[in-house]
Amino acid sequence: MKRFVQALEKVQITVGIVFLCIFFVVIMLQIITRHMGISLIWTTEVSKYAFIWSIFMGAAVMVNRREHFNFDFLLKKLQGKKKISLSIFNDVVLILFNVAIFILGLQVVNEFWNYTWVSIPEMKMGYIWIAIPIMAGTMVIYSLAHLMDHFNSLKAKGVHK
Repeated sequence: MKRFVQALEKVQITVGIVFLCIFFVVIMLQIITRHMGISLIWTTEVSKYAFIWSIFMGAAVMVNRREHFNFDFLLKKLQGKKKISLSIFNDVVLILFNVAIFILGLQVVNEFWNYTWVSIPEMKMGYIWIAIPIMAGTMVIYSLAHLMDHFNSLKAKGVHK
């Protein structure tokens, strides 16, 4: 499971970086062309949607690295079984939340799949909205992997029998 999670994170980081690069290049193109008096209307939508994808992929990776959605004030003060129990509780809450986001994200994708971009009518909005269930689904996978690690820690400490 650990190798799968590492590979999945690597794919998400790559996708996020690609979309962040697209965002940057399109913004630079927009600045240059506007300075030259040329208005490219598609750059606003492309930059906005590329930024959305990069943020959603980055958010999922941050959940895997435990650098997002984490209130560690109490976690830093606890040790042993209490610390592991709090981590398990946090992961269960994240899993439940992200399962709901995944289901609602699929509904949004289904509802708005055939809507089109304003400036590029050949592009469907579904390609943008699908980032939501992808983000939530990978967050569930990452949280499940963390949950398994916590249960293994409990077994290793001999606290869970």
